[in-house]
Amino acid sequence: MDRRPRRPWRGGRHRALIEVLLLGRHMEHEHVVAGLAAAHQASALTADAVALEARKAAEGETFTEPVKPAPARPVQPQEETSGTVTFLSDWRLSHLPPDNRPLPSVAHYDQLLQRHGRTAGEKEGP
Repeated sequence: MDRRPRRPWRGGRHRALIEVLLLGRHMEHEHVVAGLAAAHQASALTADAVALEARKAAEGETFTEPVKPAPARPVQPQEETSGTVTFLSDWRLSHLPPDNRPLPSVAHYDQLLQRHGRTAGEKEGP
């Protein structure tokens, strides 16, 4: 049994979070926040992307506030349409050319089932 203590923080996500937090030791807080906002807006959710965007903000000294999401509009019920949904995999299968190849055969594997000196139906022993 392994007696070493569990360290659940050793995953990749935790390491990335720690790397982002450690950027604050070398950069201004505003630059790190701007880097987080820019990386999140670009959907680049890695510590390297945050560091790159934070450095860009530090070089340009242009601080951008994180974009606040627009207030949600109420959902209006849509009128029923007679359209149908076709899944992409079904569409692709329907557009394939016909398969004219012969069905596979396993007849040539029967020789592997037979042992020398007896047939497949015989039993061992006296």
